[in-house]
Amino acid sequence: MADPAKRLATYQDVLDAPAHMVAEIIDGELSLMPRPAKPHAAAATALGEELGPPFKRGRGGPGGWILLFEPEVHLGPDVLVPDLAGWRRERMPVLSNETPHFTLAPDWACEVLSPSTEASDRARKLRIYAREQVLHVWLVDPLVRTLEVLRRVEREWRIIAVHEGDAVVRAEPFDAIELELSILWADVQL
Repeated sequence: MADPAKRLATYQDVLDAPAHMVAEIIDGELSLMPRPAKPHAAAATALGEELGPPFKRGRGGPGGWILLFEPEVHLGPDVLVPDLAGWRRERMPVLSNETPHFTLAPDWACEVLSPSTEASDRARKLRIYAREQVLHVWLVDPLVRTLEVLRRVEREWRIIAVHEGDAVVRAEPFDAIELELSILWADVQL
């Protein structure tokens, strides 16, 4: 006897997910992950603190971005929750109150890798970001202390740079400022 067809996840499944879990729909499957662990949360918070003033507020940098922590982004049939995402203000000048989620693909997404999410972040989510024409993705790994900078060229991702340790870097699309990587893992004890 053949297995019955697998039911595709719906947005109701996301809404019904336990509050302590991050719920996404990737390739029709509901993905439930616990809230980020301490190193993950520390790196994401530090990165947002560094990028916010110069790019969101224009303090010490060019401004021109809306940057958000863990926005719920509906991209076609998929529902993703990147750790950080950014939209250029010329594409999204203000946040509307029409829906609690976003349907406009971000210009930049950042996934902070953890052992439980790395495979999905690198394969499934990157494929969706490319399909939806996200221009830049950063992969931050607080445990091995790396920042991978990817740029979409046509339908493929190109690794523009891999930075590690305590380097001071300029990483597109935020290369107008220097970013001290040590700040991302300053609070992480290995």
